Amino acid sequence: MFDTLQDRLQSAFKNLRGKGRLSEADIDATAREIRVALLDADVAVPVVRDFIARIKERATGSEVSGALNPAQQVIKIVNEELVGILGGETRRIRFAKNPPTVIMLAGLQGAGKTTLAGKLGRWLKEQGKSPMLVAADLQRPNAVTQLQVVGEQAGVTVFAPEAGNGVGDPVKVARDAISEATRTLHDVVVVDTAGRLGIDAELMKQASDIRDAVQPDEVLFVIDAMIGQDAVQTAEAFLEGVDFTGVVLSKLDGDARGGAALSVRSVTGRPIMFASTGEKLTDFDVFHPDRMASRILDMGDVMTLIEQAEKAFDAEQAAADAEKIMGGSFTLQDFLKQIEAMSKMGSMTKILGMLPGMGQIKDQLADFDDREVDKIKAIILSMTPAERNQPKMIDGSRRARIAAGSGTQVSDVNQLVERFFAAQKMMQQMAKGGGMPGMPNLGGMPGMGPGKRAGAKQKPQQKKKGKRGSGNPAKRAAEEKAAAAGKSGGAGGASAFGFDQGDQEFELPKELRDLM
Repeated sequence: MFDTLQDRLQSAFKNLRGKGRLSEADIDATAREIRVALLDADVAVPVVRDFIARIKERATGSEVSGALNPAQQVIKIVNEELVGILGGETRRIRFAKNPPTVIMLAGLQGAGKTTLAGKLGRWLKEQGKSPMLVAADLQRPNAVTQLQVVGEQAGVTVFAPEAGNGVGDPVKVARDAISEATRTLHDVVVVDTAGRLGIDAELMKQASDIRDAVQPDEVLFVIDAMIGQDAVQTAEAFLEGVDFTGVVLSKLDGDARGGAALSVRSVTGRPIMFASTGEKLTDFDVFHPDRMASRILDMGDVMTLIEQAEKAFDAEQAAADAEKIMGGSFTLQDFLKQIEAMSKMGSMTKILGMLPGMGQIKDQLADFDDREVDKIKAIILSMTPAERNQPKMIDGSRRARIAAGSGTQVSDVNQLVERFFAAQKMMQQMAKGGGMPGMPNLGGMPGMGPGKRAGAKQKPQQKKKGKRGSGNPAKRAAEEKAAAAGKSGGAGGASAFGFDQGDQEFELPKELRDLM
């Protein structure tokens, strides 16, 4: 979504790096590039004007002039101002003291309200709530059926007393839903209302009547993040019509320029509360302004990555797998479990995109085919349990059978098995203290390998056998003379620090001994 904006901002910052002091001309040039980047991203002109004014004011003050790294300080200022535009702090749902909590959805037709109702219902269920979706969109054809299908996929109850398709009273449906939720002990009610093709006065009046009938605790305005400059006009119309309390951005995974996300909050003063980033019901989460600003500036979103990993991976299982990896007993069956857990987090492109600096290789990420992961799973699943647990037994005939069973080539099976053995060998080397290939061996450090470790049982020192002297008396006398010269400080026996390594004990000066 923010690829174009990200590229333009990185280009603006590139000219600042390496400069020990920023002149007024440098700041003006950077501000100009940021202004063009924001306008090109379809951010509303008044928002851009205020944003640039605040950056220039802070950048020309002592905040930057006194910094050790002025370029980094400017990036920090831009990041903080982006967080401010996006809402500052994360805004959570305000649940009613006396349930049910009523959440009403409003927005233009095609913004994705019905699908989002299912995503919100699933998310609420994960939070320990008992949500009920209400089909109050009786205008759009098959809207009620769509909500029922989405609700079933999300595992959430759907209240749909009317068939819809232009028949029924949506205000009555919404009112009856509250009574039904109270009777069936559902603590959250999500009301899906009819969308509008434009600023339709009649349908806006209908949404206002539903609001008056159910007195919702939250009114969420669902807006298509790809809408561009029209976002401001639409948001202002809905703010006047239904007075929404929060914004939900849908289709954040699109390829538009994302100006709506940066404009709506500033223009309406209402916080962005949720973001929908894909078609799956799991592609939905709380909107964090600081994390979104970090993504825009290519600083990554590690916190979201960690949260998703915590959901996908079982802590005890992860610890057990880590022990297996370091112990060298990690099998292809364990590897399959890891792949399946990562699949729950989303596509590899999405996961890797949350890491800092990935914006520089986003073209390669875009070319990554998630079907390669499916191919790996198919190959492993085509193996017998014995083959997964003992990959060394997979000979040529077995590889041909596995390739045929998984619909792949023998070369694909060979590549997977060989890479697995290489990874297993590397992990064993790390466990023994060998370190990463190409890295210096840190085996003597505590906990880094076979060197001396605290509490480890040490082998007794074996006395080294001395070198046998020559059988020739004259030659043996010369050797003994050379050895004696080395012990007295000659180059042959001297240490790198200039003191004897022989039987004589090196003694520190008294001043240093007192400090020990």
